[in-house]
Amino acid sequence: MPETNAARPAPPPGSGGTPTPGSIPKPGPPPGAKPGPPPGPRPAPPSSGAQPTPAPPPAPPAAHPSPVPSAEADPGRWGRADDDGTITLVTDEGERVVGSYQAGPPAEGLEHYARRFDALVTEAEVLAARIAGGGDAKASQTAALALRDGLDEAAVVGDVPALRSRLDELVGLAEQGVAAAREERDRARTDAVARKEALAVEAEKLAEESTQWKQAGDRFKAVLDEWRSIKGVDRKTDEALWKRYSKAREVFNRRRGSHFADLDRQRVTARERKEELAAQAEAIADSDEWASTAAAYRDLMTEWKAAGRAHRDADDALWARFRGAQDRFFARRNEHFAARDAEFADNAEAKKALLTEAEQRIDLSDPDAARAALRAVQERWEDIGKVPRDEIRTLEGRLRGIEERVAEAADKQWRRTDPEAQARVEQFRAKVEQFEAQAEKAEASGDQRRAEQAHAQAAQWRTWLEAAEQAVDDR
Repeated sequence: MPETNAARPAPPPGSGGTPTPGSIPKPGPPPGAKPGPPPGPRPAPPSSGAQPTPAPPPAPPAAHPSPVPSAEADPGRWGRADDDGTITLVTDEGERVVGSYQAGPPAEGLEHYARRFDALVTEAEVLAARIAGGGDAKASQTAALALRDGLDEAAVVGDVPALRSRLDELVGLAEQGVAAAREERDRARTDAVARKEALAVEAEKLAEESTQWKQAGDRFKAVLDEWRSIKGVDRKTDEALWKRYSKAREVFNRRRGSHFADLDRQRVTARERKEELAAQAEAIADSDEWASTAAAYRDLMTEWKAAGRAHRDADDALWARFRGAQDRFFARRNEHFAARDAEFADNAEAKKALLTEAEQRIDLSDPDAARAALRAVQERWEDIGKVPRDEIRTLEGRLRGIEERVAEAADKQWRRTDPEAQARVEQFRAKVEQFEAQAEKAEASGDQRRAEQAHAQAAQWRTWLEAAEQAVDDR
């Protein structure tokens, strides 16, 4: 509907007021006419009570001026003001009465409606800047549509078709922005769903496989924090994924609870077994059966390790008992063996002195006296007792050397006094003498052949005689 300026009452019919529908408005200036300087705003008469014309909105923060021409620069190009104050919009599509101005001269009214048009242009460019700057595309689209749809009834004077074209362009840009925003939301939603899907899969894997209870529990908390930071998933999908995560967490918590319950039972069993082992260790701590008791402690230690761990306080206390009993036994054993080692060291020195005495004083030229002296040394050797393990071989070797030398001297004496050996020597000597006599007799008779045979046999028996005598001498 045409707008009537409320600053002054409309004139009565017939006095040049607003034209009735169907009336032919007066034509405006030709489109090619050069516009004169725009008249400045005229204040309303004091008696009219009219308000000053509002200033247009601030210019948009656009990089380029609007493609829609300013109406205020030449309002007569786009409209007409009748003498009665009727304001008519003139376009290539026809004319339309947009209002009436009664607060001043008709030309001022035309300027007023032109400024209103420029205000719409400014609003459009503000939307253009907002769209170009990445503002809310949906809100910009709604605003552009509202501006465009209101042009058919807008009480303005200006290049309405150009503004409509500009608004069509802005609506298209806003629609592109809406589509891009929708795509971005869809992409963000897809990414968010993928992230939550990955977290759900990770939680399910932890629930079924992990036995690192503390690390896995901490990871479940971190997954929950990350889960809460992910936005943009539709409710149905989010609830389905949350059920997977929640179920996985419950499975993990049940497994962890079952594990620690079993662990508590194992620790009770371990405590009872270790109490028995500690009592056994204490029972044999004062034993003097060094070898068997040391073996028993080794067996007890093996059982202790196999028993597992009790609760820490109980385990520490039981270990202190077990270890204390073991230490007491081995301290006693160490004292015993330290004293024994000192005794063995003294025995070794005594045996060394005895060996030195034997090596120097046993006379091998008299085997009988040597054997008697050796028996005395052996008796004293046994009386002295044990020596350190690492000296046994050396000392025993020296004693065996003395024993072997005494035995060898006795053996030589026996061989020298053996009657059979002496008899063999005399037998061989008799044979030599016999064959030498035969050789002399044969030579005397002139039987040279028999003499040579007898000499050869005598030489053979002489060789055997010398060997027998040498054997007796070696003894």
